[in-house]
Amino acid sequence: MHLIKRIIPPKTFCGVPYAEDLAALDAEVAIIGASHGTPYTPGKASHSANSPGAVRAALSWYSANREQFDFDAMTEILGGASVMDCGDIPGDLSDGETNRARITEIVSAVLAHGSIPILLGGDDSVPIPFFHAYDGSDPLMIVQIDAHIDWRDEVHGITHGFSSTMRRASEMEHIQRMIQIGARGPGSARRQEISDAKSWGSLFFTARDVAKHGMQPAIDSIPNGAKVILSIDVDGLDPTLVPGVILPAPGGIGYQQMLDLIEGVAPRAQIVGATFVEFVPENDIQGLGARAIARLASVLIAAIGQQIRH
Repeated sequence: MHLIKRIIPPKTFCGVPYAEDLAALDAEVAIIGASHGTPYTPGKASHSANSPGAVRAALSWYSANREQFDFDAMTEILGGASVMDCGDIPGDLSDGETNRARITEIVSAVLAHGSIPILLGGDDSVPIPFFHAYDGSDPLMIVQIDAHIDWRDEVHGITHGFSSTMRRASEMEHIQRMIQIGARGPGSARRQEISDAKSWGSLFFTARDVAKHGMQPAIDSIPNGAKVILSIDVDGLDPTLVPGVILPAPGGIGYQQMLDLIEGVAPRAQIVGATFVEFVPENDIQGLGARAIARLASVLIAAIGQQIRH
């Protein structure tokens, strides 16, 4: 099978090896960069186009010694998981359909080799083809972190943009459950989208719910043995943690709450993939957001490593 040629990143995530040949991929976790999904304005680069590179570079010094103990993960850095970086998927600023096909192609190739893909976006349209790559798999559950619910059917005629991510996911046969954590403030959703999501079966845990009751109610809603994709739109996080987003809003999910979620999901469900999207490095402050995202990705990889070994 001939795969689209990938772009070699200047720095890999945490200094892990680069997977030059996907046909020979040999890693438990694979990092993938996808800067471009489905544009609302053809020819205009995604606001998150530079995110994969910024997140990759944020923790280069953490990878110096894999024997270091990570108190966020309560195990060694990356949890002993073997990790390779698959580079960046090239994007077309005017052709969302081609971008989606390329993302699905590369993620499918990673899955075919038994690796768990972690995608660094890009805006929140890139998870749509990421989810599609799992077509034909066992039933999956999406655990979403986001300030917005992303259930618009279309925006200005575009059906696969970053306001429609969960609506498109709900139409995929292999996506059978969904919980959405962190909604707050105004977004593009109307009452009808909220009704549609609830009618489909999506469960909501707003940012206020999490502030009052913590992450445990959301964790408890995940069935034992479920196969889970974590879909993390970083504007769902507190802007003091990740200031680099296009719509910073007061409140949001905190870093320790995210650790609680990862720690809570790992023992009861199998993590089969994750996406981190909507980071805008140009709006970041002193690299705070890039480091926070990279740390969460590292902790998530460690949780996957522990799952594999137990």
